[in-house]
Amino acid sequence: MYQSEMVSRQSLPDREQREAALAAAGYNVFGLSAADVRTDLLTDSGTGTMSTDQWAALLGGDESYAGSESFERLERAVADILGFDRIVPAHQGRGAEHLLYGALVKEGDIVVANTHFDTTRAHVAEAGGRPVDCPVDGAFDLSAEGPFTGNLDIETARERIEAVGRDRVPAIVVTVTNNSAAGQPVSVANVRRARELADECDARLVIDGCRFAENAWFVRERESEFEGVAIDDIVREQASYADAMVVSGKKDGLANAGGFIGVADRADEDDLFTRLRERAILYEGFYTYGGMAGRDMAAMAVGLREAVEPAYLDHRIGQIRELADLLEARGVPVYRPVGGHAVYLDAGAALPQIPREQFPGQALVCAAYREGGVRAVELGGFAFPGTDRPEFVRLALPRRRYHREQLEHVAETFGAVVERSESVGGFEVVDQPEREALRQFSATLRPVE
Repeated sequence: MYQSEMVSRQSLPDREQREAALAAAGYNVFGLSAADVRTDLLTDSGTGTMSTDQWAALLGGDESYAGSESFERLERAVADILGFDRIVPAHQGRGAEHLLYGALVKEGDIVVANTHFDTTRAHVAEAGGRPVDCPVDGAFDLSAEGPFTGNLDIETARERIEAVGRDRVPAIVVTVTNNSAAGQPVSVANVRRARELADECDARLVIDGCRFAENAWFVRERESEFEGVAIDDIVREQASYADAMVVSGKKDGLANAGGFIGVADRADEDDLFTRLRERAILYEGFYTYGGMAGRDMAAMAVGLREAVEPAYLDHRIGQIRELADLLEARGVPVYRPVGGHAVYLDAGAALPQIPREQFPGQALVCAAYREGGVRAVELGGFAFPGTDRPEFVRLALPRRRYHREQLEHVAETFGAVVERSESVGGFEVVDQPEREALRQFSATLRPVE
């Protein structure tokens, strides 16, 4: 699929160094230096390898403050791929979330979603709203099978809306793919029903489309209406039902920085687009760069087009499945079916001796770093306090970065941890930020004696 045009050396600190680095980081892998990590699966956000075409576009970036050619290229790419003629750029996806939810949500509102991710949840709460998750049955059932367990449960969402009153629901959010629910895809049919629900409530339908291309690949594979349909046609169809679409260009934009909000014409009865541009000037930068350099916008414009190429997506999804197969062959419990951007592990099954209040997911993450210098992320009780979601550990694979050798090393590392699982202990929180919903980024822990 690819040939290497540039390489960088890798090294693995010895076990004693890894132990010291982990302790110094407060047993939170976000605090590790990247130089101390051999294979980094912390996130797929902004960590991929850009193509030579993207680098060529980057070198020709127009850095004009207002109305740059790079912004116009990005505008055209978003219109061609996603169907939105109007965009508001931001420095990354969470910047776009801050602009949008700050404009839509007021004190006492609720926002329903298939599942809010951590930053989305925090931005809704920051604006005075309450995030309410409405995943379908089986979304967090590690033994469940289903083609679209990332879907929004429409009836549950309707019940939650009716319970508080429609006038208190400014937005319904559908995240594609559903990152918090093991990266599972969302069907086009489900988005259509979400559109109908939004119309009933006079609410906005927002699509969090960070992984719009990966989701479209699953739609073509699993939704009979779209069998054989071109990926870019599926992307535009799914996006066409949204009033606004939040995109982190660091995922399916195949870029290392940037994001944007696409705004549909029908969403503008109260001039949402104008309000977003005004907020962009206040919080991000002028509305034709939004915190991005022109070169980054130019690279993302190319990346959006590359992301819907079937050959790229075949390789991308295939590599995720390859990693899952290698892990299972070593006895590591994997969430099935595998999603589009990551392999999710069941830490509760891998470390059954550790009670939930001692964070088995975080214990597995730390043990994998000690064992082989692999960095992953916990998405269970530590990252989402007060919830009953499974003890997930996410192995998010950067796009176009790693090869078979690295995948084998990851599988060997986690396999070795599972083989000696009885020797792994739990953790307790020592210190955490005031905003508990984001504690996984900066909290410190210590081993339970």
